Amino acid sequence: MTSDKQSEMTFETKLRGFDLTFTTTWGLFSPKAVDTGTQMLIELLEIEQDDTCLDLGCGYGAIGVSMAKCKETADVYMVDKDFVAVEYARKNVKQNQLSNCHVLLSNGFSHLPEVQFDVIASNLPANVGKELLQKFFIDAKRHLKQNGRLYVVTISGLRKFIKRNFMEVFGNYQKVKQRNTHTVAMATLT
Repeated sequence: MTSDKQSEMTFETKLRGFDLTFTTTWGLFSPKAVDTGTQMLIELLEIEQDDTCLDLGCGYGAIGVSMAKCKETADVYMVDKDFVAVEYARKNVKQNQLSNCHVLLSNGFSHLPEVQFDVIASNLPANVGKELLQKFFIDAKRHLKQNGRLYVVTISGLRKFIKRNFMEVFGNYQKVKQRNTHTVAMATLT
């Protein structure tokens, strides 16, 4: 545990039918509960037995922990550029008793081992800039297996940008689900 235990929070939630416990701290995204966009993405992910999955920008690990829990034969990588996020993601993997997760400090794909993924999932921050998002899509394409899928959830205001860039990079775009505030989109490497 970190030295200042008063800054930690723990909450329980149900994702994909599993009771999960997360410990977080201030400074991480949505520290008191899994946000609605992330919940929406988690519920819509299609994961098969033995898939190799990536939670990109994992924060405290809600997406990666959920992927690992719903298919315990899947191999799940979780990366974030924030060392505090990585520390809490590791705690959450341990407290949810998962052995199929690898949590790494990495700025995007920069420190990932040579792994190709069946599924890459991310809750994309709205304020990182369009150039960084475009780089993310190009890098994701390089790290997907044939027929691999990239799932993203964004604020709905970015949905046209996501569609345009998925079409440019992948040649396809599927709006999985849209609500007033968030949209889940998917591209497939064909």
